[in-house]
Amino acid sequence: MKIIISPAKKMNVDTDTLECRSVPVFLRETEELLAWLRQLTFAQAKELWNCNEKIAEQNYKRVQEMDLGRNLTPAVIAYEGIQYQYMAPAVFGGAQTDYIQEHLRILSGFYGVLRPFDGVSPYRLEMQAKASDAGDLYRFWGDKLYREVIRGEEQAQGGRLIVNLASKEYSKCVEKYLAPEDIYLTIVFGELTDGRVRQKGTYAKMARGEMVRYLAEHNVETPDGIKGFDRLGYQFEEKLSGDREYIFLKK
Repeated sequence: MKIIISPAKKMNVDTDTLECRSVPVFLRETEELLAWLRQLTFAQAKELWNCNEKIAEQNYKRVQEMDLGRNLTPAVIAYEGIQYQYMAPAVFGGAQTDYIQEHLRILSGFYGVLRPFDGVSPYRLEMQAKASDAGDLYRFWGDKLYREVIRGEEQAQGGRLIVNLASKEYSKCVEKYLAPEDIYLTIVFGELTDGRVRQKGTYAKMARGEMVRYLAEHNVETPDGIKGFDRLGYQFEEKLSGDREYIFLKK
């Protein structure tokens, strides 16, 4: 079983809390993207990142000074988004850290696919960014992200299981290349309004982080194990769910 999640825009450097265990598998491709970013003018980079002046200055400096082999932070604590705050990986026990290193994969426009304890540098490059010289990032990465996600996965009974906790921007990097034998299970956290399930961004991000924590704490390996999630007021809704989509409603 593999679990896919999105990165966060805001990143930090923390070389003390947890140790890096591994190196990003697509480091050569990342070096290509870094070389391309370094050729951009400040104005071009700011337009690419679609951000304010202060954030652009911070990230432009990062690009010029970045060393992909030094002063690295484990990916799972490098990202500062809501999802990662609720996952709280820094306080995992040994069994939980081993679980996420084996099962959790972070999709990234810059690094491609990251294991939680791959060492990374702070960057800004969203998957939907229009990278002129490197081309569209979806084309740049092609099926590499999907192939890495399923790498080493044996054919379990019924097929390979991929649990999707990523945003659409990132999940489609995997969805496009799914094979018939893959079981692709999307988790939806929402509220029932006028007969429709509606997701609220912040609450969904909180729940995704809690879900990863729940899966790690309970060593979940099967779809049935996911159904027991009951945190932040969410409960599994059997009647609204199907084989490819699990709905959790906030009560």
